[in-house]
Amino acid sequence: MFKPKVLLIDDEAKIHDFISISLAAEGFDYIGSFTAMAGLELFNQEKPNLIILDLGLPDLDGRAVLKKIREMSHIPVLVLTARDQEAEKVRLLDAGANDYLSKPFGIRELISRIKVLLRDIKYDVMPAELRFDSLVIKTEEPLVYQDKAIVHLTKKEHQLLVKLASQPHVLVNQKKLLIDIWGASHADDSHYLRVLVTQLRKKLGDDAEEPHFIKTEPGLGYRFIGN
Repeated sequence: MFKPKVLLIDDEAKIHDFISISLAAEGFDYIGSFTAMAGLELFNQEKPNLIILDLGLPDLDGRAVLKKIREMSHIPVLVLTARDQEAEKVRLLDAGANDYLSKPFGIRELISRIKVLLRDIKYDVMPAELRFDSLVIKTEEPLVYQDKAIVHLTKKEHQLLVKLASQPHVLVNQKKLLIDIWGASHADDSHYLRVLVTQLRKKLGDDAEEPHFIKTEPGLGYRFIGN
């Protein structure tokens, strides 16, 4: 049975204690972080279905975390704040928060808000393999075949290929790829991605000038164009 993952980013241990127990009782998987940067790393690694975000974090303001999340994803974000001003709440919603709760709050209200935010989400299951003419990409293991011959890829090359090929003809943001593959601390290391794309193209026999598989959108990201 599918269990939605909920990531809690909050620096208060007591908040983690009672929210984690309540989430488990309601059938959710709890993931927790006490700092913003660790939370962003978990967001990329664990792929949660919803984030509970406290604004008063020790290493980075919660609004900055919300901005980073919104650059990568439309995941539902429920903000926890001790700030009760109307203008602050409006700013949070305008910045991309889906809902908010002011501290202190009741656990029943929190669970109710979570269920509402998750209610209309459709969870897409990645197929076991992706096929594009002579190219076959296994998604659950690092195996790729081209013209029935194995293409030997590194873990990161395979990860990049799956991320692009799972969304054919869709532009995938450069920063999102960097964070997904190397983590939030490498969000601006665009040369990492350029080198990885070059290596992957070479192994697939792809030409950057006249690509069959990976098209570069200068300054934006990459697009998988295989048929």
